[in-house]
Amino acid sequence: MFGFLNCPFTITVHDLSGSHSAKVPNYMVQRNPRASIGRNENVLSFARSAAPDSASTALNLVYQAAEVFSGMEDHARETEARAQSMCKSAVERLKIAEKRIETAERERREIINEAEYKLLDASRALRQAQSRIVAAEDKLTAVEFRAQAAEAEAREAKQALALVEEAIRRRLLCANPEADSRLNAVA
Repeated sequence: MFGFLNCPFTITVHDLSGSHSAKVPNYMVQRNPRASIGRNENVLSFARSAAPDSASTALNLVYQAAEVFSGMEDHARETEARAQSMCKSAVERLKIAEKRIETAERERREIINEAEYKLLDASRALRQAQSRIVAAEDKLTAVEFRAQAAEAEAREAKQALALVEEAIRRRLLCANPEADSRLNAVA
């Protein structure tokens, strides 16, 4: 509305009559409706009436300047109100953003805590599985030793049985040659 007032401006007064009349009309005390903004928006022009009374003209210019300043004050108040509204809106958005950040941080901490608990559980389960594997390997080693011992005992028993058979054959052959031919036929 009054954006043109944000830059420096010049007030010019033009004498439209070119002469000074002795009469001072009553309307001169009131505001001059012929004040206008020129093509160059930084120049505010006031048309001067034909009245010779400089006091009336000055009063008229004061009224016009007061109106311009009043407009500038209105514009400043509107600008200040908009700025305050924008600040209030920015503060509200900032509060909402902070709440979102707090919520995200809380959720992140919960996720991290949950992941740590799961990791601890998995680590515990891994240790238990490893100890079971070690125990199973120990049992397997013990079974293998027992199997080797059993094989050794079986070999010894087989050797002992072979010695017993040999001793039986010698005794029987030496004592009875006919029994030897029967034993050979059975064997």
